[in-house]
Amino acid sequence: MKQGRAVRTRESLIRAAADAFDAAGFEATSLGRICAGAGTSMGALTFHFRSKAALADAVQQHGVALTDEVVQRILRTRQPPLETIIAITLAVVGLLEESSVVRAAAGLSRERVATTSPWHSSWIPVIEDLVTRVPEETLSPGTHPRALLSLVTHLVTGAEVLIHTGGVAAEPDHVRAVAQVAEIWELTLRGVSPTVRLPQQRRTGARTRSAPGRARTAEDGAV
Repeated sequence: MKQGRAVRTRESLIRAAADAFDAAGFEATSLGRICAGAGTSMGALTFHFRSKAALADAVQQHGVALTDEVVQRILRTRQPPLETIIAITLAVVGLLEESSVVRAAAGLSRERVATTSPWHSSWIPVIEDLVTRVPEETLSPGTHPRALLSLVTHLVTGAEVLIHTGGVAAEPDHVRAVAQVAEIWELTLRGVSPTVRLPQQRRTGARTRSAPGRARTAEDGAV
């Protein structure tokens, strides 16, 4: 009986901590706020977690476990590599939308760099492996598989920021982030234009600078 109550208290503390970390970040969150959110005492909190850092570790581990469970479920469907990459991208963004634990784990991983359970460890290594197994004949000429890793990383990171800042809610008709990411994937797979190509300096990462007093022209590359 007591053991069951202790488990429920611990889970309640992790959920309350996730909500608080998600809303205010690690530094700005007090243990008092977490206790209030969990409806428990400071003594109960310190019984289960010796410090705020230990509680943050537990939130991150829980967020990693939730994400890994979803990723592994998708891998078990044994879809082709590119389809699997897309499915994982959408699933991870969906978790960010739906779970404060996952959002908190992602945020804590940025705030606490020297952490043992970085949230991205639950999905980036899987994507890294999958991009090496995408058949070249399924990609458009000139497409490097490693670019898929960059695309997924930017999509997930961008979606996380959009969700965290409330940018999704500000969209017309409240279009969900996962729906927006799906549209971006559709756009990427179709190609925006069969004729327009990125200027060479943009492809190589070189910065274009205009001479002082001279207006930037089309040849300088649009920002």
